Amino acid sequence: MGNARNIAFWVILLLLILVLFNLFSGTTMTGTDRAVSYTEFMQRVDTGKVTQVTIDGERALVTGSDGSRYSTVVPTDATLSDKLVAKGIDVSARPQQSSGLMSLLSVYLPFIVLIGVWIFFMNRMQGGGRGGAMGFGKSRAKLLTEKQGRVTFDDVAGIDEAKEELEEIVEFLRNPQKFSRLGGKIPKGALLVGPPGTGKTLLARAIAGEAGVPFFTISGSDFVEMFVGVGASRVRDMFEQAKKNAPCIVFIDEIDAVGRARGVGMGGGNDEREQTLNQLLVEMDGFEANEGVIIVAATNRKDVLDPALLRPGRFDRQITVGNPDIKGREKILAVHARKVPLGPDVDLRIIARGTPGFSGADLANLVNEAALMAARVGRRFVTMDDIENAKDKVLMGPERRSMVMSQEDKEMTAYHEAGHAMVGIKLPKCDPVHKATIMPRGAALGMVMSLPEMDRHSWHKDQMKDRIAMGMAGKAAEIKKWGEDRVSSGASGDIQNVSAVARAMVMRWGMSDKIGNIDYSEAHEGYQGNTGGFSVSAETKRVIEDEVKAIIDEGYARAMKVLTDNEEEFERLAKGLLEYETLSGDQIRKVMAGEPLDGGDDDGPKDAAPGLVAVPKTRSRKPKANPEPEPLA
Repeated sequence: MGNARNIAFWVILLLLILVLFNLFSGTTMTGTDRAVSYTEFMQRVDTGKVTQVTIDGERALVTGSDGSRYSTVVPTDATLSDKLVAKGIDVSARPQQSSGLMSLLSVYLPFIVLIGVWIFFMNRMQGGGRGGAMGFGKSRAKLLTEKQGRVTFDDVAGIDEAKEELEEIVEFLRNPQKFSRLGGKIPKGALLVGPPGTGKTLLARAIAGEAGVPFFTISGSDFVEMFVGVGASRVRDMFEQAKKNAPCIVFIDEIDAVGRARGVGMGGGNDEREQTLNQLLVEMDGFEANEGVIIVAATNRKDVLDPALLRPGRFDRQITVGNPDIKGREKILAVHARKVPLGPDVDLRIIARGTPGFSGADLANLVNEAALMAARVGRRFVTMDDIENAKDKVLMGPERRSMVMSQEDKEMTAYHEAGHAMVGIKLPKCDPVHKATIMPRGAALGMVMSLPEMDRHSWHKDQMKDRIAMGMAGKAAEIKKWGEDRVSSGASGDIQNVSAVARAMVMRWGMSDKIGNIDYSEAHEGYQGNTGGFSVSAETKRVIEDEVKAIIDEGYARAMKVLTDNEEEFERLAKGLLEYETLSGDQIRKVMAGEPLDGGDDDGPKDAAPGLVAVPKTRSRKPKANPEPEPLA
């Protein structure tokens, strides 16, 4: 519809330009016509060189005896017609009724065109708001009608608690008497909070598909413009539309764009955004009640929202939409696998077990990558191998088979990864090692992956120490094999990650006896991007750094002891990686024990899948600034 209006505008503009051109070019003759003076014209009349004259207002259009055509301007006091008739010349005249209209058009039409062009471009500069150029303050909320691609609650999985909360709102809209009979009031707002990719917008679309009531959708950024007051006007217009269609649902995506805390920032805040937020607060719970209008909003930045927006009466329900657990991941995979033909060997529970920490969007991407890989090799259905390869690609990046590595680099990578795998197997609190590879992927030259037996929600001190030891095992393996002078930069990523975990143990989790149960994360300069917080003494900072270093040094010493005590197994594993490049968990144990690998084991175990706990080992990776401490592989 918008494209049709644009085309029509440019067509009309072109026609108007043509009309203007004709008007202003009408005073001159076309083709072979030319203008002569009145004296020269009368001389030709006297000499008989004129055969026909057409009088058009002040002009006389002349046809000569030789067929030539020209024009002249006739003085108002000349008795031209009598002279021409006396000479026997054919004289005719044209009516002048339209000359007044044409004069008006020639005067005012250029201004009309200029005003129209100005209105058009002003409208475009304001984003083409509803109501034309004067509709800056009109709401851009769209009424969602999904005749095709309709989403329902059956398409939402893995977030059952959030779905139940919203199902109740839908039921309230369908049957309000069921709740009002006991004095219950319909909730005014529901705020969906969670990390990106967890399904907040999908839940909103499911509400639209299930509710059977008008559903308006808008983004928080659509309210804010460069003119103060425009956003507030759009909020008022949006609620006016919603009231006309009540009962209805209004969904505001990324509400943090307009709902940030007031009075924060340079100069005290942003006037336009704060005016818009004030109007939104008034509309949600002001003197005039908006009965039957439910606001559903989504954000992954609840911490920046204004407290007045979060109180009961505005957003009565704050629903956390987190990453799914293993059961939720299995349900999400089943939803996304409906349109993908799966092979008989595909077990969604194994895939769910091997993808801890994946969001719904991550799982959708995993299934899509597996389908693309199967189509690339010409399969008619997706196999378990396709999903495993897609998972490796998502986690580690695509294989770099064309990368040329020297034998020295390949050997160093093998011993580095063998050290990680050896310590991960020998220390009891590490997750079971599932796969080790020295095949370059993305920016990584090699990787060791561990598979947790279940989703973890908390971490213990002994687990963290074992994981730090496993993280430092790569560097320990290089030093044990070649000495201090030959250690490589491949441990940069390991050092970055173990440092983050050790700092979290000391400054956040109270796992240091010398520091005690005090949170120093905000006080540590530059930690997690922090530059403020309360100040601490230089002595306290020195103690913190000494404790972090002690934890990491202890992990390094434990890793070196494991490699020294199991030197033969360590050598066999490193040589096995050099020979096979990729080994599964069972194959790693066989190689360490000196057992031969039969052909059936080449495909890896059938009852497990790789997990999301790997850390790439690159030779020249730039560490991230102030990383969030996360558990290591």
